[in-house]
Amino acid sequence: MEAPFDDRLLHQRVVGGDESALGEVYDHLSSLIFGLSLRVTRDRVIAEDITQEVFLIFWERPLAYDPDRGTLRAWLATIAHRRAVDHVRAEERRRVSVLGPRLFEPAPERLEETVLAADEAKRVRHAVTQLPEGLREAIELAYFGGRTYRQVGEELGVPEGTAKSRIRLALRRLADALAEEEV
Repeated sequence: MEAPFDDRLLHQRVVGGDESALGEVYDHLSSLIFGLSLRVTRDRVIAEDITQEVFLIFWERPLAYDPDRGTLRAWLATIAHRRAVDHVRAEERRRVSVLGPRLFEPAPERLEETVLAADEAKRVRHAVTQLPEGLREAIELAYFGGRTYRQVGEELGVPEGTAKSRIRLALRRLADALAEEEV
C-alpha cells in the first residue's frame, strides 16, 4: 500500500536536503506537471523541460513554498502553468519577430515613404553598431534574434537580471542616440 502524500513532511525533508523526498514529490506529481505543461505548450520536449525546471526550482528554493498558503500540488502546478504560458508567449513574440512587423503594417504607398523608412532603418542599424559590445549583443539577440531575456542570458552566459538590464540600457541608449538624430 502506498504511503499517504504529506505536503508538510515532504517539504520539511526537501528543505533538509533529502533527495529521496524530492523523488517522492516527483513520483507523485510529475505526471500532473507534465500534462499541464503539455496542454499549454503542445510540445512534448518543452513540457519535459518545464517539468524538470519546476522540480529543480522546488529543490533549489524549497522555502519559496509555504504550506500554510496551499498545497504543494497547487504551488507546483502554478509554477508549471506560468512557465508554459511564458514559453508560448515567447514563441509567439519570436514568430512575429522572425516574420517581421511588415506583415501587420500597411506598406508605404509612396516612394518617398519607402526611402524614409529605409533611411530610418539604416540609422537604427548604425546606432546599434555604436553600442558597447555587451549591450549590442544583448539587443541583437533580443530584437533581431527574437530571444527572450532568459535566452539572451543563457547565450551570453550571464544571469537573467543582467541580460534584462543590458537590454533595457541598450534600448535607452538607442532612444537617446536616435532622438539626437530626430529619428
